[in-house]
Amino acid sequence: MRVIAGELRGRRLRAPKGGGIRPTSDRVREAIFDILGPAWTYHEVLDLFAGTGALGIEALSRGAREAVFVEQGREALKTLRGNLEDLGLTSKARVLSLVAKKGLTILAERREVFDLIFMDPPYGKDMVGKTLQEITQRGILSPRGVIVAEHSPHETIPLPVGMELFKQKRYGDTAISFYRWVSSSP
Repeated sequence: MRVIAGELRGRRLRAPKGGGIRPTSDRVREAIFDILGPAWTYHEVLDLFAGTGALGIEALSRGAREAVFVEQGREALKTLRGNLEDLGLTSKARVLSLVAKKGLTILAERREVFDLIFMDPPYGKDMVGKTLQEITQRGILSPRGVIVAEHSPHETIPLPVGMELFKQKRYGDTAISFYRWVSSSP
């Protein structure tokens, strides 16, 4: 795995040992950022279920000001922290070693708001819909913010009130869904 574009383009990312984490492939990351456009318009980034941190790191490489990574797995945290250190991103990144729901609670208590939120929860556990609901209830997505969710294409995801699915792409066994507030425009 490598950083696709930006100031860190071509730099290697650590990959976890074992099969417990499925990092977002280079091809899918490139497609996500092609759809999003310039990352500099997304200043504050949240990477939930961060794993290796590849999505948040890609946003930082492309000009995002700061990224918060929420991850609970021990091996994933070790890999994530190693990637941030190797790439010199520790001053632009914060890592919360928590389950996503608790991380969202803490971020809301701190009144933090994000322009871009990535989530890549374990497949088959109906976590995308629940996490979307938490994000909307907690008010941590900016008015013009975007949520990017990676999930199984067979998963049915209920939309929280006020949110819309504005784009969805499928890449083999992976679907990528893009959400925003109904009143937002691209």
